[in-house]
Amino acid sequence: MAEEKRSNVQEINISNEMRTSFLDYAMSVIVSRALPDVRDGMKPVHRRILYAMNDLGMHSDKAHKKSARIVGEVIGKYHPHGDSAVYETMVRMAQDFSYRYMLVDGHGNFGSVDGDSAAAMRYTEARMSKISMELLRDINKDTIDYQDNYDGSEREPVVFPARFPNLLVNGASGIAVGMATNIAPHNLGETIDAVLAVSKNPEITIEELMEDYIYGPDFPTAAQILGRSGIRKAYETGKGSITLRAKANIEEHSNGKSTIIVNEIPYQVNKAKLVEKIAELVRDKRLEGITDLRDESDRNGMRIVIELRRDANPNVVLNNLYKNTAMQTTFGINTLALVDGQPKVLNIKECLVHYLNHQKIIIRRRTEFELRKAEARAHILEGLRIALDHIDEVISLIRNSKTTEIARTGLMERFNLSEKQAQAILDMRLQRLTGLERDKIEEEYAELQALISELKAILADEEKILEIIREELIEIKEKYNDERRTEIVAGGAGFFEDEDLIPEENIVVTLTHKGYIKRLPSSTYRTQKRGGRGIQGMGTNEDDFVEHLVSTSTHNTLLFFTNKGKVYKAKGYEVPEFSRTAKGIPIINMLQVENGEWVNAVISVSEYKEDAFLFFTTKHGITKRTSVSKYSNIRKGGLIALGLKEDDELISVKETDGTKDVMIATKNGYLIRFEETQIRSMGRTAAGVRGISLRDDDEVVSMEIIEEGCKILHVTDKGYGKQTHESEYRRTNRGGKGVFTCKLGEKTGNVSAVKTVTGDEDLMLITVAGVLIRIPVEDISETGRNTMGVRLIRLLDDEEVATVAKIEHEEDEENEESEENENEEQSSEETDVETPDDTE
Repeated sequence: MAEEKRSNVQEINISNEMRTSFLDYAMSVIVSRALPDVRDGMKPVHRRILYAMNDLGMHSDKAHKKSARIVGEVIGKYHPHGDSAVYETMVRMAQDFSYRYMLVDGHGNFGSVDGDSAAAMRYTEARMSKISMELLRDINKDTIDYQDNYDGSEREPVVFPARFPNLLVNGASGIAVGMATNIAPHNLGETIDAVLAVSKNPEITIEELMEDYIYGPDFPTAAQILGRSGIRKAYETGKGSITLRAKANIEEHSNGKSTIIVNEIPYQVNKAKLVEKIAELVRDKRLEGITDLRDESDRNGMRIVIELRRDANPNVVLNNLYKNTAMQTTFGINTLALVDGQPKVLNIKECLVHYLNHQKIIIRRRTEFELRKAEARAHILEGLRIALDHIDEVISLIRNSKTTEIARTGLMERFNLSEKQAQAILDMRLQRLTGLERDKIEEEYAELQALISELKAILADEEKILEIIREELIEIKEKYNDERRTEIVAGGAGFFEDEDLIPEENIVVTLTHKGYIKRLPSSTYRTQKRGGRGIQGMGTNEDDFVEHLVSTSTHNTLLFFTNKGKVYKAKGYEVPEFSRTAKGIPIINMLQVENGEWVNAVISVSEYKEDAFLFFTTKHGITKRTSVSKYSNIRKGGLIALGLKEDDELISVKETDGTKDVMIATKNGYLIRFEETQIRSMGRTAAGVRGISLRDDDEVVSMEIIEEGCKILHVTDKGYGKQTHESEYRRTNRGGKGVFTCKLGEKTGNVSAVKTVTGDEDLMLITVAGVLIRIPVEDISETGRNTMGVRLIRLLDDEEVATVAKIEHEEDEENEESEENENEEQSSEETDVETPDDTE
């Protein structure tokens, strides 16, 4: 007996057994628990929760059901683990501070950003969210494979159809054995745009994707991302680290005190612990200047109030908060996902390509399913058509048959039908014998034949499949997209990026009427002849257009002057860089511009000199001269640049050396020239004095500094322009009405802008539609001051010139189309030399 027992014992090497068992366990954790699938962005537990909810009919348009019911279904059928693990996963899917686009619609206490845990599953209720329905759409059309559950009693999906790229949209995090993943969430619209771009251009680069489509992560708690280098590294290699910073505003009070208001905190930061940490730093005297700390957050939003002493510098306190608390953190990106069941680190383009390939399979399988269904129905209809053509004989055959089996066999043999067709004839109601019903059968059969042809055409042409994918992605975007929450900034106080590491280059900064700003290299635009149609300068909305264009350097300071007479500043490299056709970002994401306030002038300053001045002009003709040095210390919230009357606005600001002549031009074609020394240097908040007296229904459109020997360049709303030598405009005293300077009419429109030029620069014109043309100034005719000029840009009937800017001349290959346009215009346009009376 003992011998028999010993024969059942197997001797094994314990080292080999441990190695094999641990590898099996590790692979199980990696594949079946911790890592998301690149196709639908889901781990098995997430997929099982949504599939169970879908199976139970807990759709977004149905009533909420108890969470305990869902958890029980999941652990009973698909997920043989603890109920708390399943419930905690479902809770995260219902938290608006954890998921960028929530996949579960929760009802009840599902926790808070303060770290409060959710109520017990017996108290809360849930259902699928609307967007999670898109992950499972078409799941019943044989679009995906199924596998056995843990005990073989049920079937569960291997992957979801995933009608949107969930891996990038909601991100993922997980710790496996020997590896971990941490994928940042992204904006749905940007991610879909990136998928569309890859579908149209498979050779697109990651840099192009970043410039035009997917700019960076977009976290549910918003906040700010500092710098783009971490994003670029993560997108290119799959691994990188980005710096997240809370969004805080400094409010100044009339009693001299300041308050820091924190409205957004970094992703995955516990708000309660953050407030506790700040209080601890104050208590331990490691943070000076704070007198009170309150959490005033409610259901309308987050609001942490930090009150400061009167003598405390709010910027210093804020920088210390960033340095010593979780108000500034890092987020390590590690884009590790399962590709064909194997863990792989992916760059951003690989994620998009894998998702696109998955969608091709889904559309192909769905089309094949619909084709089989259509062909099966057409097969039945063909049998019914045969029966209707021989109805008397069919009825006689059925009547004379003793059993259903004999009748079915007789139909199959007599009319060469299949078994399904014969059974359909036997099941047919007598009402189908009417003429109207016969017409319906013929109509349905014709529609099915057309559908079958269309489905076969889709399967035979991959481009048709791609077009279907694009249409469905655009539909998802239009339905669920929202604005980007997390702003990406170049840096700021307390963010240690060496400016010397940023290359100094010439750039063009554009700002639209609706407040979208961007920068791009000035070499982006090639030179054309005058009269050309131009190229698309930037993408805008239908009711938006480019209003300000400044040629500067990445290391220069940009001063932004608003209609309310305030000034804000930013470095050139802090303006986000985009492609030529991109819209840019709202300037309120970069500057703390108030409601009802917009930028009316932008100038570039390289250094703050005592003997350099800023010359201001308002719409009502008020002027002021102030030293540039008065604007060297501009707070984040801006400074008052000049005092304005209630109905006046700031029009233009120029940098001068205090010895120049100033000209002011109006929309009705009047211009005054006087020495700037006629206006004494004033303080920063002074209101100024009158520069020009305006006639009725007139207003100032431009103010320029005149250099000796320069020319005065006029451009009208309808794209006409001319040069006139500055000597034709004599000096007068400030405050006069000016002289008539340009012949205007319906053909030309009003004066859009007046610039001083030397002939060595290029002129950049931008229309309200965003169309841009760059032409050498030397190509523009020089005429007398009382003439109309020649056409500079060919405009459509409803177009007008919105912005005129002069930039450094650049030699380039001239566009043939522009040359043809020039020849046409020179042959058709003549300079008008009618001279109206001079008016003082």
